[in-house]
Amino acid sequence: MGSANANLYGSDLSLLGPLAAKLAQRDKLKWIIALTASLGAILEIIDINIVNVALPDIQGNVGATLSEVGWVSTAYSCANVIIIPLTAWLGIRFGKKRYFIFSLVGFTLASILCGLSSNLAMLIMARVFQGLCGGGLLVKAQSMLYETFPREEQGAAQALFGIGIISGPALGPVLGGYLTDALGWRWIFFINLPVGILAVLMALTFLPEDKEEDMKPSARVDWLGIGLLAVGLGCLQTMLEEGQQYDWFGSQFITTMAVGSVVALGCFIWWEMNIDLPAVDLRVLRYRSVAAGSTYSMVLGMGLFGIMFAIPIFVQNYLHFSAFQSGLLLLPGALASAGTMMILGRVVSRFDARFLVATGALVTVGVGLVLMRLNPDSGTSSLFWPMIVRGIGTVLMFLPLSLATLGGVPKKDVPSAAGFYNLTRQLGSSVGVAVLTTLLVRQQTVHRAVLVEKITLFRPESLSRLAAMTAGFGRHSGDAVAGHSQALRALDSIVNAQAGVLAFDDIFRYVALLFTVSLPLILLLGKGPTKQPLPADVH
Repeated sequence: MGSANANLYGSDLSLLGPLAAKLAQRDKLKWIIALTASLGAILEIIDINIVNVALPDIQGNVGATLSEVGWVSTAYSCANVIIIPLTAWLGIRFGKKRYFIFSLVGFTLASILCGLSSNLAMLIMARVFQGLCGGGLLVKAQSMLYETFPREEQGAAQALFGIGIISGPALGPVLGGYLTDALGWRWIFFINLPVGILAVLMALTFLPEDKEEDMKPSARVDWLGIGLLAVGLGCLQTMLEEGQQYDWFGSQFITTMAVGSVVALGCFIWWEMNIDLPAVDLRVLRYRSVAAGSTYSMVLGMGLFGIMFAIPIFVQNYLHFSAFQSGLLLLPGALASAGTMMILGRVVSRFDARFLVATGALVTVGVGLVLMRLNPDSGTSSLFWPMIVRGIGTVLMFLPLSLATLGGVPKKDVPSAAGFYNLTRQLGSSVGVAVLTTLLVRQQTVHRAVLVEKITLFRPESLSRLAAMTAGFGRHSGDAVAGHSQALRALDSIVNAQAGVLAFDDIFRYVALLFTVSLPLILLLGKGPTKQPLPADVH
């Protein structure tokens, strides 16, 4: 009997070897798929931010005005937001793997065309093509992770994806500044070639093949829905990108964009809710987690990208940093985000997502209050720790919010939900930058008016300061009249600088206020995926 039992157990154990090896191979493949998907998303996120620091060089090279070269960024953003909601439909029609690989190949080819552009028109068209392909990379990458990993491993998978999303806005300016200074602006596009080729090869090798039952190549195309979406989002993004430059609704062009956006998006929503096979499935908003999470995602985009927009402008205009130095200033915060993301990814399922998001929001409020103390005498040390803490707070919001929004959605609806969720964050960042830019200009005007009122000939302090400056400039030039003129110009410059600093203080206060008043939205979120106890028969 003992011999028989030994043979029996030996036989059972012999089967465990191949089974364990197969499970280990499958587990390893999951993470290779996650790396492949994340690599595509990182390409897209970094490219959004890498171009901005090179715009002055591009302007001079292609012979464009400042307003014209701005369309290099605007064209990409418009194409990006138009394609994001359509990614779920495109994945169903052509296959998720095929569409992801097409997006990778298209993005890489568009990058080459951008680098080879000989004039502004060619560059803008190439950027449109690049934006259309880039939107597919971001959304499909996130939905792939939700479809590949089980619920209890979503935290770690989304952490890998989130590193690129969070770090990209900081790494882009650093990389863009270095490449522009060292090799020329065309290399900010050529650098995508080796990374794109690697990502394509990995996708061809490791991504699972599309199942025929998941594809609907013969389904009717919702051309009207696609057209209304393109017009609506295109007009909206153009209005947000160009509004400040054209004085908002004082411009007929911006007014036309606003009306076109409202009418087209209104018709789009009505049409999509009343047809059987919509291009964008808005019915995913029936999930409370998607509706609430997407709303807070817009707040997240407005606040976080608003700070990322404001800091480089402040340090370059008032602390006299170069573009590369301002990028380096953001780098420690990006590294802190990456480290926090990997740690939180392992333990996020142990906590209520709402608690983590609220904690991150409060941390960001604290950072905004600290940044309100910046002045022209501030140095790198005044910004180092706030940027570190901001990086940590960003992760505390981003990762749990993604899990709480998409973690409980059925797999068949994840692509549509992920598309809508990413769209709101992208639009939030555009709205945030547009609003903060306008507020910055207007608040600087307000503060300048208040300061000028206090500098009069009836105030002894003003007369004393002006006399001292006039004497100093007069001694240097040897001409008392010229010295007086120089003193007035210098005093005007001081007033403008002080008004600008006060305006930035207001911007950071508004960001802190935004996260404070939006805290109640967190209560509408779900708890997010939590670790489930193992069934009794497994122990």
